[in-house]
Amino acid sequence: MAITGVFYGVGIGPGDPELITVKAVHTLQRCPVIAAPRTANGNMLALDIARQAVDLGEKTILPLDFTMAPDPADREDSHRAAAEAIARELAAGRDVAMLNLGDVALFSTFGHLKKRLAAKGFDTVMVPGVPSFCAIAARLGETLTDGDTPLHVLTAADADLDRALRLPGTKVLMKSGRTAKVRQALEEQGLLDHAALVTNCGLPGEAVCPGLEGAPDRAGYFSTIVVKE
Repeated sequence: MAITGVFYGVGIGPGDPELITVKAVHTLQRCPVIAAPRTANGNMLALDIARQAVDLGEKTILPLDFTMAPDPADREDSHRAAAEAIARELAAGRDVAMLNLGDVALFSTFGHLKKRLAAKGFDTVMVPGVPSFCAIAARLGETLTDGDTPLHVLTAADADLDRALRLPGTKVLMKSGRTAKVRQALEEQGLLDHAALVTNCGLPGEAVCPGLEGAPDRAGYFSTIVVKE
C-alpha cells in the first residue's frame, strides 16, 4: 500500500508572529510542503507572517488561489482546484501544512479543503491557533466573559444584525469592514459606547477605535468589533 502524506491545517494567529504556537512551528518545520493562500495581486500574508517565526527556505511553497466572489459556484471552483493541488502532493507521500490566519476552526477555508481531502481518503490534522478576537481582547485590555456571561461570535454580515446585537452578553462581530452599517445598528440600540473596533490586529497598520471613533466606513477585511455590555 502506498504511503500518502498528511494534510495539516495550521493556525498561525492573527498577525503577530510571536503568537504562533510552538506546535505550529514544529508542524511547519516537519512538513516539506507549505500551502499558502494567495490574493489576486499575489500577496501571501499568512506566509509572510510564518516566515518571521520559521525558516521556510527549504520548503516547497504551494500557492492557493481563493476567491471572494459572491457566486458560490466560483468559490467552490477555487476550493476544488486547491484541494486537487494539495491532493497531488499528498498522493506523492509529502505532508502538506496549510497556513491559516487565526484559528483553523473559525471561518477558515481549511474546513472546505479538509472535507474534500478527507473524502478522498487522506488523513487530516488541525493545529489550533490564537483566534483574532482573543488577541483583540488582549489589545483592548478587556476580558470577553465573566462568570456566566455568554459570548457570541458572529459576522457583521449577519442578515439580522439588530437581533444579533440584542443577544445577552459579549458580541464579537468579525469581518466588520463595512462599519457604517454596524455603527448605525449600534447607535439605534444605544451600544456604541460599549463597542470597540480593531483592524489589522498585530499587523502593520493596526488601528484601535473605541466607540468606533475615527473608524472609516470601510475598515478592511481584517476588522473586528467587540461589543461588551
